[in-house]
Amino acid sequence: MKKEGSFKPKILMGYFLPSNVLSISIIGIFAALICILTMIISIPIPATQGFINIGDAGVMFTGLIFGPFVGSISGGIGSALADIFLGYTIYAPATLIIKGLEGFIIGIISNPKQNYKKFNYRDILAVVVGGLIMVFGYFIYEIILWGLTIALYEVILNGIIQFGITGLISLLLVLTARKNIIQSFPQVFDKIFIPIETEESRSEKT
Repeated sequence: MKKEGSFKPKILMGYFLPSNVLSISIIGIFAALICILTMIISIPIPATQGFINIGDAGVMFTGLIFGPFVGSISGGIGSALADIFLGYTIYAPATLIIKGLEGFIIGIISNPKQNYKKFNYRDILAVVVGGLIMVFGYFIYEIILWGLTIALYEVILNGIIQFGITGLISLLLVLTARKNIIQSFPQVFDKIFIPIETEESRSEKT
């Protein structure tokens, strides 16, 4: 018979799977922010029945701040909801997968659990890889829907405008804010990932 309070959250790669109220709340909040960010600036592309937006800045930022699980779930759900609310429902299933994978990979590569104290090459690499996943994910989906010619037309817009601008925004936000955010709300991040103790923090305790 298990004692009360003996439940241990599941951990993968040093990140808690989202099973507590706080982490689920964080996912909901950032999914809503990503949805709003996607909807607030949307430029229609009639040729592909899609649109250019800056929602990827939110997906990237969430992955860079919270890691793979919050980044993935918030990015996929928030972006897919924006597609539905804006009337681009044909893209919603692909968006759920593509943006979810984007947030997950960014969180894995940047690994904020261990690397949040300094902006480093992992952050840039994460945004580049995550952005390429977004661009080529939609490229493949649009080949299936509309054919190669139209898909090539939007891959240029996605690559230059959406990827370029949103990647820069997310990196600037992380450069200026990530360390302060994580250090200012330890009670939040203790539910997201296992803190990594440095030699400095160990020596301070002794």
